[in-house]
Amino acid sequence: MLRFLIRLLDQITLRLGQLFAMACLPLVILVFANSLFRYIFGTGSLWAFEAVTYLFVILMCGLSGWALLMDEHVRVDILYQLLGRRGKAAVDLAGCLFLLFPFLWLLWDRGLPYVQRSWRISEGSVEMSGIPYVWALKTFLLVFVVLTALAGLSLALKSALRLAGDREI
Repeated sequence: MLRFLIRLLDQITLRLGQLFAMACLPLVILVFANSLFRYIFGTGSLWAFEAVTYLFVILMCGLSGWALLMDEHVRVDILYQLLGRRGKAAVDLAGCLFLLFPFLWLLWDRGLPYVQRSWRISEGSVEMSGIPYVWALKTFLLVFVVLTALAGLSLALKSALRLAGDREI
């Protein structure tokens, strides 16, 4: 049952990561277009500039769980790399229980009212011609929490199984 849950969490994280990764192409195109119009033609668009920020936020928040799942997140692993399989599992489990999950809970607890307020007032850009969907952008704070929690739960379960002596995980 635990292996099924781990596979399910990993599949959800992987598929959502693939979905969010598709925001990379429009991001690159917009950055290129913004640069082209600004430096070649001497003009620009606030909407296009803000769209780059939106896409970057979507990418970073949407790929957070995938990065954790693939072990591509930032880690200071000077000592971690010297540990064996069980030592790494212990560090990963402790990191999830004492650092990751409390941080995610705090971010959810403080972020939810922030996002709800933004939705309630239909918050838009402070610029007149900016993108009027700041409320949607702020929602990705909660998306970050959920996707990172899914991957963190998978990591914690895998680590617990490794500590229990499971060699297949």
